[in-house]
Amino acid sequence: MSVQSSIWPLVAVLVSLLAAIPIMLSDRTPNLRESWTLLAALVKVGIVLTLLPAVLAGGGWEFTIAEVIPGVPLQLRVDAMGMFFALIASILWFFTSLYSIGYMRSLNEHAQTRYFASFAVAISATLGVAFAGNLLTMYLFYEMLSLSTYPLVTHEQNAEARKSGRKYLTYILGTSIGLALPAMLIVYNLAGNLDFTVGGVLAGSGVTPQTLALLVVLFLFGFAKAGIMPFHGWLPAAMVAPTPVSSFLHGVAVVKAGVFSILRVIFHILGPETLQAADLGAIITTLASVTLLVASLVALTQDNLKRRLAYSTIGQLSYMVLGAGMLTAAGMTGGMLHIAMHAFGKITLFFCAGAIYVAAGKKYISQMDGLGRQMPITFVAFFLGSLSIIGLPPLGGFISKWTLLVGAVEGEQLILVLVLLGSSLLNAAYFLPIVYRAFINPPPEGTVNGIKEAPIYCLGPICVTAAASLALFFFNGVFLQLAQQALGLGG
Repeated sequence: MSVQSSIWPLVAVLVSLLAAIPIMLSDRTPNLRESWTLLAALVKVGIVLTLLPAVLAGGGWEFTIAEVIPGVPLQLRVDAMGMFFALIASILWFFTSLYSIGYMRSLNEHAQTRYFASFAVAISATLGVAFAGNLLTMYLFYEMLSLSTYPLVTHEQNAEARKSGRKYLTYILGTSIGLALPAMLIVYNLAGNLDFTVGGVLAGSGVTPQTLALLVVLFLFGFAKAGIMPFHGWLPAAMVAPTPVSSFLHGVAVVKAGVFSILRVIFHILGPETLQAADLGAIITTLASVTLLVASLVALTQDNLKRRLAYSTIGQLSYMVLGAGMLTAAGMTGGMLHIAMHAFGKITLFFCAGAIYVAAGKKYISQMDGLGRQMPITFVAFFLGSLSIIGLPPLGGFISKWTLLVGAVEGEQLILVLVLLGSSLLNAAYFLPIVYRAFINPPPEGTVNGIKEAPIYCLGPICVTAAASLALFFFNGVFLQLAQQALGLGG
């Protein structure tokens, strides 16, 4: 099947952006406001699922908005890689929206209308990143995502939130404008266009190894949402936001948009074979390995649950970049698969962190002794999410980590095998003690046994995403096929 011209990619992107208007107008009627939110989420999922069969059949969808630069239109294209990301983001946005209702209402949070409207704009930007037909379009939606999530990061509107917001924008906008934008201009000068092409638009362009090495560094650090050290500091700082925002940042959109952008550049702009010929995979794998290990070690020291999860995310993102940098079929496939497996596992963990805060008012790991006996559903879900992030069967994370290991062996990169195994042990070291505390340690003396599970709006999404982490071990064919198609490996 060939790529078909259709307005539906644009509709998929715009549906939540347009929903922001009735959401804002429903400020005094919370039920109506949240109905608009859930309706937009369902419509977005429905459109994405409607576009999926054509992509799985080897085709795609395309819509050109306007040509802003000669040879570089503002264009949306639904291909295998974009569908991979859009499928994850749209499905998880629905459950994050549902979870947000229970969380925000239970805590009687202020400015809920602004919160849901910002969420709607941000998920539109996320789908724009996913369905971008070229590097310029992706860059513009990437910046839109940065700006639309700023009100979410600074939601509390106190001094700490404002400070974190400034740090967030400084890191995210500073790197994209100062590093990714110049890199994009260099690519345009070399190739004459910015189209995403299987094998890379720079393949056969005669780019020198030195220029290619510069582009690798500029793009890796320029898309700082991916959290490659030392441009990772915004991520723990952003934990000042409400927990559903943290879930959105880590599971649904922001960090995944950063990693997706890097993988898109490696696969479809620079090109794996071009990078391999210049022997530049080592730059990518070294930066990813250092980030992965250091972030895991820092996570061990964090008592605040959300900050431990934040440093865990920094490390997990680098698994994805590490796989891409291996430049082997299995490694690159494993890197892409880990986007999906981590998304469902990590959003479960953040949902659980929020549920613990809503039900028990606790946010420090040292306070969680015996809490699993009072909130068994939440902590069983936390345990499942943890196993997936660690990479143990029968959870989805095992599939992506196993594929990464195969990729490292395939490329005869023993050091990367050791990095992957060692980091998974560190993952276990910072997650399993939390579960042990909750279920095995006795509660502190004098503790009142009146804590119950969080409201159903919180608990329902937790159960669904935890079950999905389990199901992805057995049913991952769609994501595997999309990953292989994106890499030109067949399906």
